[in-house]
Amino acid sequence: MNSPHPAPHTPAVTRLSDTEWQAVEDGRAVGRADASRRPDGRLFVSIDTWHDTVFDRLAAALLTDLPAPLHTVVDEADHDTRSAWQRAGFTTARRERAYLVPTDPRATGLGAVRPPEGVTILPAGLAEEGPLRALERVVHAEVEAGAGWPAVPAQVLPRPAGTIVVDPTKYAVARQGDRYVGLIRVTPPRRPRIGLIAVRAELRRRGIARALLAHALDSLHRGGTATAWAEATESDPAATALLEGVGARRAGATLELVHR
Repeated sequence: MNSPHPAPHTPAVTRLSDTEWQAVEDGRAVGRADASRRPDGRLFVSIDTWHDTVFDRLAAALLTDLPAPLHTVVDEADHDTRSAWQRAGFTTARRERAYLVPTDPRATGLGAVRPPEGVTILPAGLAEEGPLRALERVVHAEVEAGAGWPAVPAQVLPRPAGTIVVDPTKYAVARQGDRYVGLIRVTPPRRPRIGLIAVRAELRRRGIARALLAHALDSLHRGGTATAWAEATESDPAATALLEGVGARRAGATLELVHR
């Protein structure tokens, strides 16, 4: 957040669109802010600037222009950004642990794990989009009926409320008979990220999630990837136990802050 350049004195903040703001000083842009709505309706905001003064002006604009509550996500180790949001009145709502997950079966202990009888794993790219979309709807409904989206890691891709967006190339699926009963999503940037592991409520605690994780990590290992990235909310002991049980190493934490 701190900059070697002099801070602007009176930056002018302009709302460019429903989701974008810009701060300008002497004809040059010195900061911007964005807003995006998550699947459950939560509104997340972000600010990009080097200067505390500009940050405060942009934060004030967000608080004026947008309805409460507002949410944001910061790295726990980024004390400057965390302090800036706290100046604006944001407080910590929850903490997510970040993990580096080994992929080698010798490290995870998952080499001998198989799905329970009657369940098969379809590798990424082989699932049919229609049934996969239907399973995601079930997963979303069960989340909303249970712990709710606030219990799901906040790093979820923004999407219009009420829509389900799936890319079969990112999902491995557990199938029982003619229906899909579980899924795991792995996104493949520079460091693959395990974005979601979910099993239908009536079939949990039977080893399906563990089998999906074993399959996904083994696929990454055979592709030459040594570690994957994952997050788990501290209030979700099942997720943290699953990751730590396969040798995942804590690699920091993310804070979700809220202004009510």
